[in-house]
Formats: sequence, structure tokens, C-alpha cells
Amino acid sequence: MENNPSPLISRGNDATEHANPVSAPLPGSDAYDDIPQFPKHCVLPFRRTIRRQELRQIVPLAETTIYEMERRGEFPRRFNLTPRCVVWDLAEVEAWIEQRKQTRRGSVSKPDVHLRKTRPVRAGSSEG
Repeated sequence: MENNPSPLISRGNDATEHANPVSAPLPGSDAYDDIPQFPKHCVLPFRRTIRRQELRQIVPLAETTIYEMERRGEFPRRFNLTPRCVVWDLAEVEAWIEQRKQTRRGSVSKPDVHLRKTRPVRAGSSEG
């Protein structure tokens, strides 16, 4: 009986738990709003920083796009906490998102149809 583990100890589940990490809730979901580290209405006594994984959940852009926008000064700059730990200031990222929302709402520009080289044809729109 010494070789058989106790039924209270589950050895098989430990590997499964480590192999499948828990993913964070998506922005806009109810679970995301309940996360305590993202306070909406109270001012924190410190500045919250986020790492790349959290940034990618908040801003769904490719890393190269974010990098290019940082270089052009169009996105909040990252900084190093340690030589191997790169973070962004959450307040700056949230302010950038709000600025983008306001910019998009204020000036909705549509493509100029006169600059098209071809005219797309919808399926079923041709008569004949």
C-alpha cells in the first residue's frame, strides 16, 4: 500500500494545472471590470505599471506596430524596471486609449472613392 498514493493527493492534476495557465479576462467583460488591480474611480498612491502580456490584452496591436508607434512618439514609451523587465505606465496607456477614442469620434474619415483604381462588384449585383 505504500506505493499507492492517498486518494486525497492527486498527482495527475498538478501537471495539468501547470501546463494550462489561467488566462486573464478579456477587456470589456464583466470579469475584467472586477479585477482589483485596475481601479477606475479611485486614485492610487502609486503608479501602476504593466508588462507586455497585460499591454497586449489592453491594446490589441502587434508588437512591431507598438514599437514603431513608440519610436514615432505616437504611443507611451516603455521603460526598464530592471535590465530584463520592461513595463509601461498604465495611466499613460489608458490616456492614450481615451485620446484615440476621442480622435476617432471627432473625425470619422471615409476612404475617397474617387481614388480607387477598380470598382468592387458585389456578388449577385450584376444584372443579366
